[in-house]
Formats: sequence, structure tokens, C-alpha cells
Amino acid sequence: MNRILVVSAFLLAAISAASADELSLAPPAAPLSKAPAIKLVEPHLHIARSNIAGHARIALTFDACMGQADERILSTLVRERIPATIFVTARWLKRNPQALAVFLQNPNLFELENHGENHIPAIDTPMLVYGIASAGSPQAVKQEVEGGAAAMVASGIPAPHWFRGSTAKYDLSAIGEIRAMGYRIAGYSVNGDGGSLLGAVITEKRIASAKDGDVVISHINQPTHAAGEGVAKALVDLKMKGAEFVRLEDVEDMGDDKTTE
Repeated sequence: MNRILVVSAFLLAAISAASADELSLAPPAAPLSKAPAIKLVEPHLHIARSNIAGHARIALTFDACMGQADERILSTLVRERIPATIFVTARWLKRNPQALAVFLQNPNLFELENHGENHIPAIDTPMLVYGIASAGSPQAVKQEVEGGAAAMVASGIPAPHWFRGSTAKYDLSAIGEIRAMGYRIAGYSVNGDGGSLLGAVITEKRIASAKDGDVVISHINQPTHAAGEGVAKALVDLKMKGAEFVRLEDVEDMGDDKTTE
């Protein structure tokens, strides 16, 4: 009986070893395929340089996303007679009729352009960007763009020609869709206030360092953030340096990722 048990145990061990060898020789399983990652771009934009020493040509652009108008910036622009391009959302327009009136009363200073209906990233694939859900489809991208433009016209603003989406990020197919709607897409070359999240000192340094041909992006909708103080100071700094401020509609421009072609 003991011999039978010993032989059985030996056979089981041999079978297990053989099975292990077969498993080790088997080809590895193919990895699970993943959907290709969507390429997002954050386009750059430059304007034609003045090429005059001490006379840098700079385009100031401000996003008015949601919230209230930052009077520190707005009053500086008006007082110093500094032109700028303002990208407004439909949501911001509803909450800021007084600031809109200032813009409309100064047509030689302010160019108003389209920042969308609900401040949704203009990306036609579902995803999160900085925690914000994208439009998610071509139809939703179109609604974000057209809804913003309709709100502008209803507020007495001339029909826009430029668009800048929430987060300033896009996928390439959405860029094509927006361009097919007749819009130029506004990138930038200097991030002035880091989405209005930077401190006053670093914001002032960033904007004041703008060079000939730069397009600066900052925000004019966060009156409680320290960045706004830095923006206002930088505007005066640049003016004292002899900068020439222009709006996007005033000069030739060059944008990458086929945003202005």
C-alpha cells in the first residue's frame, strides 16, 4: 500500500512539472489593446513685429470666463488708453452688464471676441482638462462656439471673428471644425497670470517681459485674485518702456497647428 502511495505521488509530481514546463514554453498572451491617445495642442500665436528698438509691439488678450469683472485691470486699460482684445463667454456677459457697457463705450480700445457659451473646452472627444469636462463631440463643439457668438450679438457686440476655447487646449479635429465655421483660433505666446492663479509679483514679471511680436494671455474675471494686481502693474510697466499695444484685428498674425491659416 505504501509503495502504491509513493508511486502515485511520484507520478503526480512528474505531471505537475510537465505542466509547468508547458506553461513556461507557451507564448505570452498579447497585451490588451488601448484606444489611441487623443493629441491635445495649446497653440501659439504671434503678431507681426515692429522691429523698432525700444518699441515692442504687443497684443494683450484677456479671457472673461465667468465671475465678475476685475476693475483693477479694466480701469487701468481705460485710464492708460491701452488697447486689448477681450474674449467673453455668454455666462460672463450675463453677469457683467456694467463692464460690457465700458467695453462698448470704448470701441477704439477694445476688440471683443468669442470665448464660448459655457466655458467648455473645445475638444470633440470626451475627457477632462484641468478637471473640466470637454465638449465631447463635434456637435457640442459647434454649440459652444455658436452659442457664444449668438450671446455676443444679442448683447450688441459685433459678430466675432476669433475664438478661444476654455483651457486654450484643442484636439486637431476640433481645430478643423472651428476653422470651418469661419473662426481664427487665438493661441498666445506669453502666459501672463497662469490662469489667474499666480501671485502678483510673478504675474507682473511675466507680462512685463513680453517682447516684440508677443501675444499675452491673462484673465479679467477674477477680482479677488492677487494676479490681477500684477497684471495692472505690468501694463503700466510696458507702457513706460515704450510698448505699442495692438488688438488682434489690427495686425497680421501667425498661429501654429493650422489655427490661423
